[in-house]
Amino acid sequence: MPQTGSQAPASPERILQTGLAFWAAKTLLSAVELELFTRLAEEPSTCEGLRERLGLHPRAARDFFDALVSLGFLTRTGDVYANATDANLFLDKRKPSYVGGILEMANLRLFGFWNHLTEGLRSGLPQNEVKSGASSPFAELYADPARLRNFLQAMTGISHGANMTIAAKFPWRKYRTFVDAGTAQGDLAVQVASANPHLKGTGLDLPVVQPIFEEYAAKNGVRDRLVFAAVDFFSGPLPNADVVMMGHILHDWDLAQKKALVRKAFDAVPEGGAFIVYESIIDDERIKNTFGLLMSLNMLIETPGGFDYTGADCIGWMKEAGFKEAYVEHLVGPDSMVVGIK
Repeated sequence: MPQTGSQAPASPERILQTGLAFWAAKTLLSAVELELFTRLAEEPSTCEGLRERLGLHPRAARDFFDALVSLGFLTRTGDVYANATDANLFLDKRKPSYVGGILEMANLRLFGFWNHLTEGLRSGLPQNEVKSGASSPFAELYADPARLRNFLQAMTGISHGANMTIAAKFPWRKYRTFVDAGTAQGDLAVQVASANPHLKGTGLDLPVVQPIFEEYAAKNGVRDRLVFAAVDFFSGPLPNADVVMMGHILHDWDLAQKKALVRKAFDAVPEGGAFIVYESIIDDERIKNTFGLLMSLNMLIETPGGFDYTGADCIGWMKEAGFKEAYVEHLVGPDSMVVGIK
């Protein structure tokens, strides 16, 4: 339709930027793969010096580096490149704040699997290694201690801000004990215990995670108040505690399994106890939290029945299980928590 008056003409810019967003994504992922940010954290470098350090062909090296400048991941002063502040903090492999592990997995696995999203939308089936008859990638991950440690550290990196916010915002003074179901490295349990010295907690996960959890708790000075328990969520009850937490757990499962886990949490807490669920909760209107909606598509790629959900969805499951009240509270970035009170 022709434009009238002073209205700006329609532009295809947003369409093209989104349709070609994989250009920017792969540029960042390749930089992580090359350990470019780790090298620059050691010492800023000229274009030629950085090219040689990374072993790149001269044809496109400058364009690669300058694209990272334009994207905001590098800075350039004259001909000297350095990391931007966030890249220096989160993409240097030598720092505990490194989140590149999840990007390494995205580069090696997810980038290719997402090319089959259309097929997944038509079939409703996962599009990862399972599609070709391989075992679950997570089973293989948990069988390799070195890879598992790197993965759990990466999960800590991307969850740390939300974990600290839960530790600070939730009214922990009312409670004495908690369970962190699917604890991974244990950062949520560690942050809650660190911020609330009166609390004692239990981290639940598969047995192979125990030494990683205990090492992390000891490193952060809360080993005396945190214990580990090897528990299969679906084979038995959860340990009793005043508060049960599940961070980035529910979205892995189908609706029946989600409701079963919510019920197990209800059974584990006393009257007045709480259940905290957190992940990239989709807004109830389903139009704002783009990351949460895309994460749900990622669950299609990766799991047989997992999906992300709205706060209203989760509140409904909690009320169905018997929680007398429930509410949603934003944490940081795309993450929110849903709290149910028994």
